[in-house]
Amino acid sequence: MPVSSPRPLRGPLGLLAVPVLLFVLITWQVVADGPLVGMDERVSRAFVHPDRFSELLADLGNVQVAVPVLALALAGVAWLGRTRGVDRWWLPPLAGVAAMVLVPALVAPLKEWTDRPGTPAVPPAVGYYPSGHTATAVVAYGAATLLLLPLLRAPAVRRLLVVLCAVLVLGVSYGLVRRGYHWPLDVVASWCLGAVLLTGVSLPLSRSRRRSSAGTASSRTGPS
Repeated sequence: MPVSSPRPLRGPLGLLAVPVLLFVLITWQVVADGPLVGMDERVSRAFVHPDRFSELLADLGNVQVAVPVLALALAGVAWLGRTRGVDRWWLPPLAGVAAMVLVPALVAPLKEWTDRPGTPAVPPAVGYYPSGHTATAVVAYGAATLLLLPLLRAPAVRRLLVVLCAVLVLGVSYGLVRRGYHWPLDVVASWCLGAVLLTGVSLPLSRSRRRSSAGTASSRTGPS
């Protein structure tokens, strides 16, 4: 009997390799003070220009701003799923909560381990890698977008939501680097970390879509 070759990973899991490898590379460079760190510092010095606008953009990554947005999306998705009798309606919101909880659980030890100093624009301190504000923005706004997309029918509205999410995340990232709160690599590493966490949010959503397309009967709605 011929031995079948393993199937390549598809879907959300198949996209994990790039952010994971990039995150490992950046972290190694930060810990080892590699050439990427020197380039990162030169880019930062050329780009930093503290102003009120960049500070306001950076504030969009605050827990007090981003997490309530995610909480509203979680509550809305949970309520609609339950009232519509969706099978395992609680699973996507639970995945969103888990992703948000993992942000400080992962970022805090990484900050302590890497012990990276801040830019000249902030008071002398360490623990700036990776960027907690960026990770919070990516996971909060990204998870809210992933959870709301299946509820929207109009393609134009779906595109608008994705664009809004991208604008918020990029705005926070720009503000953090422009204001000098973080080095650029701090922000890029948090993009990678956030992408990994959002993959966990997308898994129950993709499985739910596959069950729906296959015509799987819901325990409340009866056979389709």
